[in-house]
Amino acid sequence: MRLKNLSLAAFLLGGLVIPARSAAVDLNDAAGRYAISPSGSSLAFAIASIAGKGISGRFARYDGAIVLDGGNLARSSVRITIVPASVETGQDRVDTFLKSNAVFDVANEHAISFRSSGIRRTGDRSATITGMLTARGHTSPATFEAELEDMGKGWISFHVTGHVLRSPYGMDVGTPIYSNVVQFDMKLKARRE
Repeated sequence: MRLKNLSLAAFLLGGLVIPARSAAVDLNDAAGRYAISPSGSSLAFAIASIAGKGISGRFARYDGAIVLDGGNLARSSVRITIVPASVETGQDRVDTFLKSNAVFDVANEHAISFRSSGIRRTGDRSATITGMLTARGHTSPATFEAELEDMGKGWISFHVTGHVLRSPYGMDVGTPIYSNVVQFDMKLKARRE
């Protein structure tokens, strides 16, 4: 599951909409470059299992950037990098397995990355973010849904969801007992640089 620079931040860009939930935000006011802040952000994941409880956890270390073009959302971009060695499930045995060469191979692979290639507004507060996800030396397309949660002077936050298949990255160990699908649920708060 070594999903290099999970540019999950990319999803964020899509939801460039007004926090008032009634009208689209003026992107000219929100335009600029933002850095994802660990304070106020979270990057959680879950993998279902047919044998009962699946695996759920989070990544503790990641960074990223959002570049918001106020005149044309399609020219905006998102990038996110995740440190797979920072995976935490609350179970030492599971953490050790996920860090092993069967999944993230943290001894040799140090980042999971996502870079957006397109952002399409889908509502006043929502957008679809497409891009390329790289993990364990493999790159495949990925899509995330972003919804603007809130924004203030110099900051913006998004709720981002999506799913990624493990198999394109050579991390499908345990299937079919454990799902090939990883569900992501992220809150990304970014501050203007």
